[in-house]
Amino acid sequence: MNYLMDLRKTVGSRPLIACGAGVAIINHQNEILLHRRVDNDCWGFIGGMLELGESIEEAAKREVFEEIGVKLLTISFFKVYSGKDFYYKYPNGDEVYNVINLFTYRGYMTEAQLNANNSEVKEARFFSIDELPEHISPPDIPILKDIIELIQR
Repeated sequence: MNYLMDLRKTVGSRPLIACGAGVAIINHQNEILLHRRVDNDCWGFIGGMLELGESIEEAAKREVFEEIGVKLLTISFFKVYSGKDFYYKYPNGDEVYNVINLFTYRGYMTEAQLNANNSEVKEARFFSIDELPEHISPPDIPILKDIIELIQR
């Protein structure tokens, strides 16, 4: 079941408020995990939309498993992002105003653990804050700034 896709059948590509959950994964070397999305070919954090009956934390963990094949047992709530800076128009024309509930996971993880070749993710890699990729997904830019500040504390 995909709540947002079902809703789109009724409302078309009109702007929707979309409640989502994401996880900023930071490894033991203070590198940030980013994945390159299939839909817009941009890099960003793991995340997606809440499904009916699902808690925000359940959605965050589910998205990590779906997108990189890793089951996280514990994640920590970080911040909620919303407002005009989180408007996004997808390449297919669908428009959303995202409400992103971001969690963090800090711990040991290697790229060898990642299984990111799927319908949503082209690749996933860890990046140092000094060597971040170009073409960051627009709604993830303000989040990335906050995560860099967190690492530098």
